[in-house]
Amino acid sequence: MNRQIFDTQQVPAADRFGLWLDMLADTPGLMRIRTEHADDFVARAEFFDLGPIHLVRHRYPSLDGVRTRKLIQRSDADYYLLALTLAGTGIAGQDGQRGICRPGDFTFYDCARPQEHSHQGDDDGREPASSIVAFVPYDALPLPHRRLAPLFAARMSGTEGVGALLANYLIQLTGHPEQYHAADAERLAGVGLDLLSTMLGRHLVSDDAVPTEVRRRALLTQVRSHIRQHLGEASLSPQLIADAHHISVRSLHRLFEAEETTVAAYIRDERLERCRRDLADPTLRDLPIQAIAGRWGFRDKAHFSRAFRAAHEETPQAYRARHLERARIVNTPASVVNPKPTY
Repeated sequence: MNRQIFDTQQVPAADRFGLWLDMLADTPGLMRIRTEHADDFVARAEFFDLGPIHLVRHRYPSLDGVRTRKLIQRSDADYYLLALTLAGTGIAGQDGQRGICRPGDFTFYDCARPQEHSHQGDDDGREPASSIVAFVPYDALPLPHRRLAPLFAARMSGTEGVGALLANYLIQLTGHPEQYHAADAERLAGVGLDLLSTMLGRHLVSDDAVPTEVRRRALLTQVRSHIRQHLGEASLSPQLIADAHHISVRSLHRLFEAEETTVAAYIRDERLERCRRDLADPTLRDLPIQAIAGRWGFRDKAHFSRAFRAAHEETPQAYRARHLERARIVNTPASVVNPKPTY
């Protein structure tokens, strides 16, 4: 996935704060910044474009910011801003509401309204503060704009429930962008919007605030995450999955019908994908194939071989041999693969 990095350490110390302010001038949430570290503002921002969503992962010294009506007129305003505090303590203020956010907490703003924000690093401001910010267009959320006003500048937990799923999603995505393809950006944005809509709906204390399809997709995301975390357990079953999410087995099956698959097929395919990756991993070349299969929930050797061959049109042994040979050739020094001629 594409990432653009902005690092003030690339310029002399005296120019760093000015460079940071110039960068902020191009963002939807333009603010007037004050800091005690203007003489040497060591900061970094990583930008990720997910189609409708724009993500920024920040690290900066302690600062205070204010967004005035004049600044609103100078920048794009039809956005919501969601901020996840990673380090330090943030204090948010908008429309007379005030929230204090510590690591793992979310806050939420309307960029079309004045706001105040303070983010202090740890150890009395000596350590950097950091956060992940998502800019979300108004029309990307299916929730009525007027209904969201009670949440502006509010603190929302990112350590439990749907909030934890959303926090993990943002941290994983911005922390390991190399694991995702640019072509997946729109689909990844859809997952994030579903989780965000559901979290906001939960904090509005009404499931009715969240459209049915959004609730379905958010629940599906939770179920898939649960399945991936328990793939190695041979006892994993629709009943256990349904119980973990407080729904009936029938409801669980209906959840997957819209995805044109079944619960059992999804579990099998996820297990086969993990096995495929391990079989092609040169660092696991000495691990027996049956151990790899068992690691991901396949306890019967014959059943695993049949399932793998049906999915990949070759046996696990043949697949492993082919990919390890390819890795050996790639990692062999060029002088060995193509020795220089001697005269």
